[in-house]
Amino acid sequence: MPTLYGYDTDDPEADGEFGTCGVAVSSLADMEVLLDGLPLDRVSTSMTINSPAAPIWAMYIAAAEKRGFPRQMLEGTLQNDILKEFVAQKEYLFPIQPSMRLVTDTIEFGTREMPRWNTISISGYHIREAGSTAVQELAFTIADGMAYVEDAIRRGLRVDEFAPRLSFFFNSHSDFFEEIAKFRAARRIWWKLMTQRYRAENERSTWMRFHTQTAGVSLTAQQPLNNLTRVAIQALAAVLGGTQSLHTDAYDEAWAVPSAEAALLALRQQQVIAAESGVTNTVDPLGGSWFVESLTNEVERQVWRYLDEIDRLGGMVAAVEAGYPQKEIADAAYRFQRELDAGERHIVGANAHVDPDEALAIPLLEVSDESRRRHLDRLARVRRERDADAVARALAGLRDRAAGPGSSETNVMPALIDCANAYATLGEMCGVLRAVYGEYREPVAV
Repeated sequence: MPTLYGYDTDDPEADGEFGTCGVAVSSLADMEVLLDGLPLDRVSTSMTINSPAAPIWAMYIAAAEKRGFPRQMLEGTLQNDILKEFVAQKEYLFPIQPSMRLVTDTIEFGTREMPRWNTISISGYHIREAGSTAVQELAFTIADGMAYVEDAIRRGLRVDEFAPRLSFFFNSHSDFFEEIAKFRAARRIWWKLMTQRYRAENERSTWMRFHTQTAGVSLTAQQPLNNLTRVAIQALAAVLGGTQSLHTDAYDEAWAVPSAEAALLALRQQQVIAAESGVTNTVDPLGGSWFVESLTNEVERQVWRYLDEIDRLGGMVAAVEAGYPQKEIADAAYRFQRELDAGERHIVGANAHVDPDEALAIPLLEVSDESRRRHLDRLARVRRERDADAVARALAGLRDRAAGPGSSETNVMPALIDCANAYATLGEMCGVLRAVYGEYREPVAV
């Protein structure tokens, strides 16, 4: 969690958070440990990082190049979707405009120097986890994508230079047919936008390549083995809807970071669907179904209504600054909870088919104090042994580039790679950016 907020693990703000949410990365030394022995020219690395995406990516590039892998050969995906942080997940660092500048810097750098890398995964997942409807998830995700496309075009990139490397990330909930319709509508809408609004000529620019994760928010701490069934249904909906990539949640995630056993079972769910169900043998297997086609049309119609309203507000950045998507999501979450509390919605084990004598104990992952100690020792060693003058020069270079106008001449990525190579820490790099850009404080709703 501290890494997601741009802090080093020994920062007082990070106390008690080590190992609670993913991997802690404080410096290039940690990245070197993570990547040790991996054939980085033959694997694709997915990095779920947003506000500090640029410095973490810089560490990855630096670690790879130190091992002799040229950046042009590296393949992977950054989540790097800052707008959904302001809308839903709230793991933001800097104000909206400089945050957008950093995203565009990464898109531009990847377009110029790393053609195999997906520099952004435009994410509806966290919008849905915050309580949105399926339609809102799709509408706000596509609106975020439109904002990134338009920012990159303003930077001087041609749409067909960068659009083929855009990717998306959606949630899959338990309303089986609604989710399938959502995925089918997504591809239609994106194709229309790219061909009609942005005049893309490369067919790959019009493809909505998307990853799907099953719905973490749907998992219950009560009767946790029921989550295996939920995840299987949600995963199957994603496959029938046309996802190109899939993550299945572990059954114990309502309790903790997944145990090894739970993670393996989640993987086996995907493998059973892929190897035994036969659903991968045809494209769009439910295409032509009256119900699915009708539902897809209705989802698309409702999404366009949202997109038209966002256009009226001046685009997604202006809409976020006005609090529009945030309010829509909050209202939807409130309605859902009211229906749940009233018994109008049923969740097995939570408010339906409850077992008052439930006493099931499941094994949970515990991150040892020894892991934290090793991380802190490595961080202290980095600070002790690095060239302090080189670190100071690199951070000064980052400050100069960050303070310059958003353009190819002042793209911050080269400076961040210099900082990573000098073993400047994540907290130091983000500290420089905080000093230049300021920190974002969400307005209090009235």
